Amino acid sequence: MAVTAAASDVSVDWRGRTCDPRKHGGMKAAVFVLGIQAFEMMAIAAVGSNLITYVFGEMHFPLYRSANIVTNFIGTVFLLSVLGGFLSDSYLGSFWTMLIFGFVELSQGRRARKPAAAGIFFAALYLVALGSGCLKPNIIAHGADQFRRGGDSNDAGRLSSYFNAAYFSFCVGELVALTVLVWVQTCSGMGVGFGVSAAAMGIGLASLVAGAAFYRNKPPQGSIFTPIAKVLVAAVTKRKQVCPSIPTLQGMSSAAAHEMPVSTSHVRRINKFRFLDKACVKVQDGGSAGKESPWRLCKPAEVEQVKMLLCVVPIFACTIVFNTILAQLQTFSVQQGSAMDTSLAASFHAPPASLQAIPYLMLVALVPAYEAVFVPGMRRLTGISTGITPLQRIGVGLFLVTFSMVASALVESRRRATWVADSGRLLSIFWIAPQFLVFGLSEMFTAVGLIEFFYNQSLAGMQAFLTSMTYCSYSFGFYLSSVLVSLVNRVTSRGSADDGGWLANNDLNKDRLDLFYWLLAALSLLNFFNYLFWVRWYSKSVQTVQVTVVGGVAGDHDNEKGTGEC
Repeated sequence: MAVTAAASDVSVDWRGRTCDPRKHGGMKAAVFVLGIQAFEMMAIAAVGSNLITYVFGEMHFPLYRSANIVTNFIGTVFLLSVLGGFLSDSYLGSFWTMLIFGFVELSQGRRARKPAAAGIFFAALYLVALGSGCLKPNIIAHGADQFRRGGDSNDAGRLSSYFNAAYFSFCVGELVALTVLVWVQTCSGMGVGFGVSAAAMGIGLASLVAGAAFYRNKPPQGSIFTPIAKVLVAAVTKRKQVCPSIPTLQGMSSAAAHEMPVSTSHVRRINKFRFLDKACVKVQDGGSAGKESPWRLCKPAEVEQVKMLLCVVPIFACTIVFNTILAQLQTFSVQQGSAMDTSLAASFHAPPASLQAIPYLMLVALVPAYEAVFVPGMRRLTGISTGITPLQRIGVGLFLVTFSMVASALVESRRRATWVADSGRLLSIFWIAPQFLVFGLSEMFTAVGLIEFFYNQSLAGMQAFLTSMTYCSYSFGFYLSSVLVSLVNRVTSRGSADDGGWLANNDLNKDRLDLFYWLLAALSLLNFFNYLFWVRWYSKSVQTVQVTVVGGVAGDHDNEKGTGEC
């Protein structure tokens, strides 16, 4: 048995030379990455947030199909993040991946300004999805790569602070997009809106390039899937071998041990999926064991990485419902606002898409307060450098998000009842604010906790790919939203001859959006308890141990320091 170990922390500058800690990395480099984070978010959020209004109002798709078009587009953006993470870790590196696909997003955003036909519009739209999707995980990973990982508690604290700063820049980008840029789209049309979004993307790329001389760059490691495939093939090939009953580090060859720092460090050991340990077992057949193929004899660190990937899958799955709720705030809640009184003054009406700015307006103030007040206060109580662990942070967010759907259902029920009882009287759009506020608070906990959790699980060389898994959660959440909408319509239409179901009409006053929101609230609460189960399982699966590596050979000092990170 072996332990998870960080791969050598090799970083180079833009010329390929070894980095100087005094010149490269740190917050002075990360600030340029935060720049592209903010401006890229402005560009894509301005498109996605108001897209349902354009598709429904100008392209004349039915409401439920318009909602599915938006969720499918945004889901594709996040699904393509896996491609971006793979290309970065395997072949291009995060900087070049961001630069290449940033220009893809920029060029197609400019082309989408003049959609001569629906086909051309959707082609340009999905090329924007390709550029943005491949860009997103690398922004987070490249910024995090500017800080040391796996050192003392101060290093962990600085990395956690960076993730909070990245979320702050994300909130600023969203806020500008959902106020200024959406207002431009509403007043001047989506063509001008696409042009403004392209300009924001151009500024973001300029920020990325401006910091090139300060970056710590992680060289690509070759295909990240090859070591995973080797472990699976070797474990299946040796399925009849006897696995050692007692976990030790004595099977760690010098080839594997060189991946660990020559010091005493804390690493993780997985006590689940023991059948994969057979990939490290040498075949005793007359002295030929040393000549075994790498596809039959794997490094212990490779086996542990595959185990870690399997361990985090349930945590990943528990965040999908959370992002299904996010999909409602970008689709049906926008249309919900359109069916309300949007007047703020005699001559000014709030664009419904700008409702999504409400939580980000709050978070621009709340995120710095979290870092400056909440983290130090919790640190004194828990002794944890980040205040609470990433898994605890995710759990808080998953619990809170249920109340966003409860608020949505109550407001929609009141809006509909007011319209029916008072002969078409419209409820003020400000009634919709609580559901956005509660979701914004829950997202601050869940989104940052998830990114920090996944980034910290990977060996060096897989950070972008593991970070992309957090965006896959967004993707699956938006796709699940499309499936749920279609399924709910099919199920609820069976007993009704007048309409096609809760969400099948193009009029929210005839639909039963409130019942759909109650359904999502129930699913969210069940998902929270499911998360608690899997966190407990994960905590029992992952042990933190202390390993001393001297002269390239792992010393047999295996002292358990605790289990999990819950």
